[in-house]
Amino acid sequence: MPTALITGPTAGIGYSFAAALAAEGFDLALVSRDKARLEQVAEELASRHHVTCTVLPADLADADATLAVEERLRDQPVDVLVNNAGFGLWRPFEHNDIEAEQRGLDVLVRAVLRLTHAALPAMLRRGSGDIVNVSSVAGFLPRGTYGAHKAWVTSFSTWAHLHYQPAGVRVLALCPGFVRTEFHSRMGAGVDGIPEWMWLNADAVVAEALSDLRAGKAVSVPSARYKALVTATRLAPRGLVEKLARRRG
Repeated sequence: MPTALITGPTAGIGYSFAAALAAEGFDLALVSRDKARLEQVAEELASRHHVTCTVLPADLADADATLAVEERLRDQPVDVLVNNAGFGLWRPFEHNDIEAEQRGLDVLVRAVLRLTHAALPAMLRRGSGDIVNVSSVAGFLPRGTYGAHKAWVTSFSTWAHLHYQPAGVRVLALCPGFVRTEFHSRMGAGVDGIPEWMWLNADAVVAEALSDLRAGKAVSVPSARYKALVTATRLAPRGLVEKLARRRG
């Protein structure tokens, strides 16, 4: 059976990836720091789709915990890796504890780097494999450290796509906008002023991402409205982009 390892699969986009791949017949290795929820999701998906679900409790902000997941990828290679684990800080950079900022960097950048590096050799030997790195449209604007981390994820994934696709390994940066998940509420972000049209459904985001991945695309921006917004940021005058960026660090 093909196998997929997914980080952050207990809710939102990660859960939708887990459900979609399980429905296709993938066995799952699920990584999250919340062991109880991890086991609940594993039991649910295994029962519903008749696949094997392995749980790997790990906090990807911790170097040793990340190393354990790396070793799992080397010892038991997977067909699909989804780097989805999230981390967000709502306050401006200068008001955040530096250790919290470091945790964000570790989850959103270091873990993506290291898990991709661990999964790649077996995929290249086999001549096939898929890696999805969940980024964000925030990476297309100068929007604090979160946007900077996501800009790195998109750039890294685009390079990896170009470099490894000829060898049979597809790499995709998924760049959604606002998605109905637990992400914003868990970091205490106020979202009441965000228009309804800007919100996306996680299942629809994942369906479009998998379609784009299998079509050989390097970057997936789900929905026509966010594709238009990303295009606008690239074409807008520099002064307007800087004005938008200054609204929140």
